[in-house]
Amino acid sequence: MSAMHEENASIVEEMQLRSEVTLGSRTYHSGTLQEQPVVVVFSHWGKVAASITATTLITHFSVSEILFTGVAGALDSSLSVGDIVVATDLYQHDMDASPIIPRHEIPLLGRSEIASDATVTTNLQQAALQFVDKDLSRMVSADAIQQFNLQSPVVRAAAIASGDQFISQPADAAGIRQRLPSVACVEMEGAAVAQVAESFGVPFGILRTISDGANESSDIDFLAFVAEVARIYSVGIVKRYLAAAG
Repeated sequence: MSAMHEENASIVEEMQLRSEVTLGSRTYHSGTLQEQPVVVVFSHWGKVAASITATTLITHFSVSEILFTGVAGALDSSLSVGDIVVATDLYQHDMDASPIIPRHEIPLLGRSEIASDATVTTNLQQAALQFVDKDLSRMVSADAIQQFNLQSPVVRAAAIASGDQFISQPADAAGIRQRLPSVACVEMEGAAVAQVAESFGVPFGILRTISDGANESSDIDFLAFVAEVARIYSVGIVKRYLAAAG
């Protein structure tokens, strides 16, 4: 699953395509990549859209594992544009059923976080490290590396928070940081995918490339970053991950 159409299209271009099926306004591309059977789909934005897509992958296509790639805004000030975060735990920063239950707690689960699969997380982190070390400088243009200062991207395993809002105000970012201090970055889909996958007992991993600082400058060069950097990160890391799985 990819949060951006550009990322999804880049991965589809690398596949040996077998079939395409349109369900619920999404096109699911089935085929092989790195000699592994895969289904690739643009999830659309937000938690509801991601939930629909993840549920369809599990119930219609019987996938054995879900990987999600996309961009995120940094909450941790040590993260920079182009850094990579692999999720260890997923939170919904806009979940609030208080005072019935504590803020952020997921109704009926009795907890706020959902842990990603440990093996998938470790393998995704290794794939990302290999991509940064061996592939980034030859796959991403020299101009983009200079423009976005991608000389030494870091790869980190950390908690991620999801919500149905694009965080661009410092006060909103500060509030999430205070309530969920372990969270490194924010996005709009990962926690929904996590809840669906856990409900069905399907291992999953969430991979996010930092595109901005979750502040008032978050929209600057965002589309250029997706087109010139994020989509290349996604396909490069996914290919590394699948190659290792083979």
